[in-house]
Amino acid sequence: ALYEAGRVTGAAERSQGQLTVLRSAEDLRRFVERRRTDGTLVSAFIGVEGAHALEGRLENLDRLYDAGVRMMAPTHFFDTEIGGSAHGVSGGGLTPLGREWVRRMEAKKMIIDLAHASPATIDDVLKLATRPVIVSHTGVRATCDNRRNLTDAQLAAIADRGGLVGIGVWDTAVCGEDAKAIARAIEHAVNVAGYEHVALGSDFDGAIAAPFDVTGLPQITQALIDLGMDETKLEAVMGGNVRRLLEKLLP
Repeated sequence: ALYEAGRVTGAAERSQGQLTVLRSAEDLRRFVERRRTDGTLVSAFIGVEGAHALEGRLENLDRLYDAGVRMMAPTHFFDTEIGGSAHGVSGGGLTPLGREWVRRMEAKKMIIDLAHASPATIDDVLKLATRPVIVSHTGVRATCDNRRNLTDAQLAAIADRGGLVGIGVWDTAVCGEDAKAIARAIEHAVNVAGYEHVALGSDFDGAIAAPFDVTGLPQITQALIDLGMDETKLEAVMGGNVRRLLEKLLP
């Protein structure tokens, strides 16, 4: 994890200002202002998908934070010392170490990502968390029913706490292989959680089978327009909500 974070920060250092790594809300504000006059600029913030990198030691959060990491999920494809995975054996929630992890994440103003978490882990985090959480890439069971995706009750609970749900683009997330399937999932999430709590959550990681890369995002916009989504909601879902929440949650 430290190596990968170093790759991102190293790329930024070599980019002559074209790439900015966001470590704080002030970094984001400065980037947005610069981008108003130069649309070629891009920014990134660093997250860790699953708490495996901690190796069961919460003091490693400090090392990752110092390396620029600002978001972490408790699990990925299997259970960890922190909690149960949606794909794991236990089906359990947060462990005692996991409950302390939530407290330390919040103390450091790091963002908790509940993608891949088991239902029990999601419930446990939402009971403990005092800050909004993110589900960075997921689907909704109402349009694609499987354990990986969120129920309406989970959508509502995340929204009630000010959080954000990112809808993915792969088949298991949306039960389809085109922009229309993605738009249907987004529309349902908006109807349940409110448009302020829904975002893009592609999972463009090089491993999923996606119908397009980032150049295809306008297809999602068009599919949402075809479903009747207005401009205010479109601007929020297609990026505004992420920017707003990062401004609130980054240190």
